[in-house]
Amino acid sequence: MKTVIFSEQDSLFNAVLAEMRDVNIQKDAMRFRYNLERLGYMFAYEISKTLSYREEEVTTPLGISNCKVLEDEVVLATILRAGLPLHNGMLRIFDKAQNAFIAAFRKYGRSYKFTIQMEYMTSPPLDNKVLILSDPMLATGSTIYLTYQELVQQKGTPKHCHIVSPIASREGYEYLCRKLPQSGISIWLGAIDEEMTTRSFIVPGLGDAGDLAYGEK
Repeated sequence: MKTVIFSEQDSLFNAVLAEMRDVNIQKDAMRFRYNLERLGYMFAYEISKTLSYREEEVTTPLGISNCKVLEDEVVLATILRAGLPLHNGMLRIFDKAQNAFIAAFRKYGRSYKFTIQMEYMTSPPLDNKVLILSDPMLATGSTIYLTYQELVQQKGTPKHCHIVSPIASREGYEYLCRKLPQSGISIWLGAIDEEMTTRSFIVPGLGDAGDLAYGEK
């Protein structure tokens, strides 16, 4: 299983992520959404380097140019509602991609224990396509894992699956490494934070991405 962690290299990605974490800049919801979109561009561009291409003749006003164009069919999937800005950023790069949307939430019981409830899923067939599954925060990893399972069981097995998250907890990342197939999966993370609260919020993290982007529930 391939893992790429953007914060391990110096780039403007880290500056955007720093703005997203900043409690003062977070007060501007439009800026927060825009920053998530910007990270989506960066993730998508790097993922595009791993895909398959074919040569195609393109007619210009002055002649013929042999160009490489994307051969893989891409499906962008995200978990509502927090994932929408990140998804939109990647869709600006993969502008011909098909799209999938999943509504999932934590249902809390006693002692802050919770289960993941899925209410809605829409997706095209996935067989032999490249699936890019995104969520702004990877805390326990259980939402991403359940979503991946549901997509594969109901829509077919993708050629490859790329999991994208700007911030992950160490525990959530290691959970996915144990539970997901060891081949056919790549994980793309902005940063890994070492701690979680008793309610499974990442520390230092950035707070509730959905609330910061769209207002408190």
